[in-house]
Amino acid sequence: MFARGARTVARWSDPVGRYTVCAAVSGALLAAGVVTAAGPWDSSGQRTAERVHAVALGGEHPASVSVDAGPTRGAAAEDESAARLDAVAVLAGLGETPDGEKAGHAGAAAGALPTRAGLERVLGPLLDDPALGSRGSAAVVDVATGRTLFERGGDTALLPASTTKIATAVAALSAMGPDHRFTTRTVLQPPAAGKAKKDEGVRELVLVGGGDPTLTAREKPGKWAGLRELASATATALRQRGVEEVALRYDGSLFTGPQVHPIGVNPNISPVTALTVDEGRADDSDHGPAPRVADPAAHAAEVFAGLLEKKGIRAGAPAPAKAARKAEAVARVRSAPLAAQVERMMTNSDNDIAETLARQTALATGGEGSFAGGGAAIRGELERLGVPLKDVRFADGSGLGREDRLSARALTRLLTLAADPRRPQLRPVLTGMPVAGFSGTLSGRAGDGAAAGLVRAKTGTLTGVNTLAGTAVDAEGRLLAFAFLAEGTPAKEPAESALDRLAATVASCGCRT
Repeated sequence: MFARGARTVARWSDPVGRYTVCAAVSGALLAAGVVTAAGPWDSSGQRTAERVHAVALGGEHPASVSVDAGPTRGAAAEDESAARLDAVAVLAGLGETPDGEKAGHAGAAAGALPTRAGLERVLGPLLDDPALGSRGSAAVVDVATGRTLFERGGDTALLPASTTKIATAVAALSAMGPDHRFTTRTVLQPPAAGKAKKDEGVRELVLVGGGDPTLTAREKPGKWAGLRELASATATALRQRGVEEVALRYDGSLFTGPQVHPIGVNPNISPVTALTVDEGRADDSDHGPAPRVADPAAHAAEVFAGLLEKKGIRAGAPAPAKAARKAEAVARVRSAPLAAQVERMMTNSDNDIAETLARQTALATGGEGSFAGGGAAIRGELERLGVPLKDVRFADGSGLGREDRLSARALTRLLTLAADPRRPQLRPVLTGMPVAGFSGTLSGRAGDGAAAGLVRAKTGTLTGVNTLAGTAVDAEGRLLAFAFLAEGTPAKEPAESALDRLAATVASCGCRT
């Protein structure tokens, strides 16, 4: 699979500085033996201790709901008019060792770097496993220094599958910041021209989607924005205006272009719209494959109409319409911060969030909120960050399609950027990654070997394609970033096991000789 060779790999053109091995990413706490049966990771993928620390610093806020007054200025302007939040807090960087390099977890100095020969000795035979197919791209990088320690076909751009989400997450956080929120709102359309107030009749209430992929109608929304809360606030505001009946309309025009992913109707993703509730799922699941509604925007409006009816507001059958620029603001809910959305996307490999964040990245950078616009925006942000993009392509934000291309070199560069203490806004890329043997898409993998608790990685799976990219704390306490991409794999389970062995070897091997 991975052709051997002795060619010298050039370093990236802009040198990577020294990185703080943050407690949020090291995973060494797990190695110290404090892992309980459930692990120290909550369902969102964020370390419990870190979340407590963030709350103490005022860095984590739940979704918010409010009743509005006065004319709106459009969804984008309204969102930006809200007070910006502090970036999600992460645990402080650790002290330095005598030689100036950053210390490992709990102040323990990191050991010497693995050697290229040492890594080749242990990784080479594993990369030759037939289970890894006919083509591959591999790289291992020291996070603290940015030094490439091992590559085989590192700049070969292959199908990345869901490791594409690493790129989507970096681009979204870079473009919008970890504290950014998306607003779902209701507005009253202005009276028709020429009508006296007494002749207005039933007013049109428009439910306007702001591209919040985590909007939920669950009775207990947790930290996510709740459609029930929006309905309650809207009903209160309408009654204050003496309105008891409305003609409900819905507006999902923030996004453009095709809604259905090029792979077609699929249980892994809903049609991508700016207005959706519970990701358009037709069951009570909150992650993974599920039956999907055909029109998420219409479905969200129907659910909202029922919630309004329960609050005493007659809404009738909803219909699509675009909110007028001079519409009268009624109520709104704001999503959980982007950091939380990225963590959820990474932990559960959530395709719906990924495609929405790709579009939001496009809109934030002046592009079009479509599949093509999202792909162009991701590439543009990564170019700005200095990521090597030879032959790299983004046709979507989720990696579900077969037109995407990424290399191991690009992926490890993205991971070191996310660990860079000078770029704390990118940290949720790492804090959201599944932990081997404990959380998300790695909860059932590598739980009984050297990778358990020490490897955090994003998985990727398509027919004949298996990928794994993330970080590992090695035997000497160094934090290493790795990426392994395999194409032409004959079967899913053997390929995943081979990738898990590679990650476990990176974690367990000192590889100094």
